Amino acid sequence: MEDKSFKPLYSVPVIVAALGYFVDIYDLLLFGIVRKPSLIALGFSQEQLFEKGELLVQWQMAGLLVGGLIWGIMGDKRGRLSVLFGSILMYSLANIANGFVTTIDQYIFLRFIAGVGLAGELGAGITLVSEVLPTRLRGYGTTIIAVVGLMGAVVANFVAKTNWGSTYFANWQIAYFIGGGLGLALLIARVSVFESGVFLKVKETHVQRGNFFQLFATRERFKKFMGCIFIGLPIWFTIGILIFFSPEFGEALGIQGTILAGDSVMWSYIGLAAGDLVSGLLSQALQSRKKVVLIFILLTFCFILLYLYSPLTSVSGFYTTCFILGFGVGYWALFVTIAAEQFGTNLRSTVATTVPNFIRGTVVPLTWIFKYLRGNVGIIQGALFIGIGTICIALIALKSIEETFSRDMNFLEKD
Repeated sequence: MEDKSFKPLYSVPVIVAALGYFVDIYDLLLFGIVRKPSLIALGFSQEQLFEKGELLVQWQMAGLLVGGLIWGIMGDKRGRLSVLFGSILMYSLANIANGFVTTIDQYIFLRFIAGVGLAGELGAGITLVSEVLPTRLRGYGTTIIAVVGLMGAVVANFVAKTNWGSTYFANWQIAYFIGGGLGLALLIARVSVFESGVFLKVKETHVQRGNFFQLFATRERFKKFMGCIFIGLPIWFTIGILIFFSPEFGEALGIQGTILAGDSVMWSYIGLAAGDLVSGLLSQALQSRKKVVLIFILLTFCFILLYLYSPLTSVSGFYTTCFILGFGVGYWALFVTIAAEQFGTNLRSTVATTVPNFIRGTVVPLTWIFKYLRGNVGIIQGALFIGIGTICIALIALKSIEETFSRDMNFLEKD
């Protein structure tokens, strides 16, 4: 008799992957929250905060790009657990070290290293969970990971805003220490996690695993890989530009009051968690990934317009639009799940890890373009042009991927 219980959703791999993504999001977004106080502490003026902040975001995202390749390939060659252990150790130590920086060069180097470490967490967790859960529960499992994980942004904001009363360290430094400490604590909990049986079965064969260049071996495979990446482009345009630089947007929009980046991140990620919950459940109800992604891409376009041209001029109204904007891009879990489901076991970790980090890495060229446009047409129009471009690219990319809702994960990519 077929087991129709939800008990597998409470298994150790799901819980540990969800908590890992929680710490990942905490550490990944913490810089956006403490950007201003940390740079002021390093001696930079108000006029330099935007420029130096862009530079540090670019280096962090460059680290995610590099780390996405390293951890993705390692996950297919050595196993999912090797990534879960190695990545969290790297970014935890890097974030603790971030609290001791005294120069911008040190800050750049450590944000890059932290980015490399952070790159492995989500892809390895989604890959492991998608392989250990039965097909009927896979969407629920990845939704749990996303919803729990995204709350890391909320906790990061509260930690950064708390007055710790320390004589020796500023609040932003303590926030980095806490993030690193949480990661090291979770590292101990991961000892009880078991490896994916699907991967262990493939490991016993002679099939080639973790060959990144296999993704370019055929036109169809390359097209599918690029499609998986670009459907997520509006997500990191929204987070990496509209939310990270919300204080500057608030000023340009004439908001009556002070906009705090931490509060913008918090409210957008509460919205993102709500969106991931809704999109995950809707995907299960419609038995389709692609239909739900289409709905949320179109919602994102509407909400970008609302954010940039909202008649609300109060601080609370602005944070409301941040929440709504976050909800619109709440197909992040589906985005990564689709990537994991598109490819066989011997390439699954490579794809599931590189795809979200490549799309995070697009913040680098997007900020370059944004910097050029805001100098020519202004911050609002510049953001609008980039936003429309990312939506169009995502809609085109959605056509190139397959529907994978009911796909059995036990298959291989042949040479």
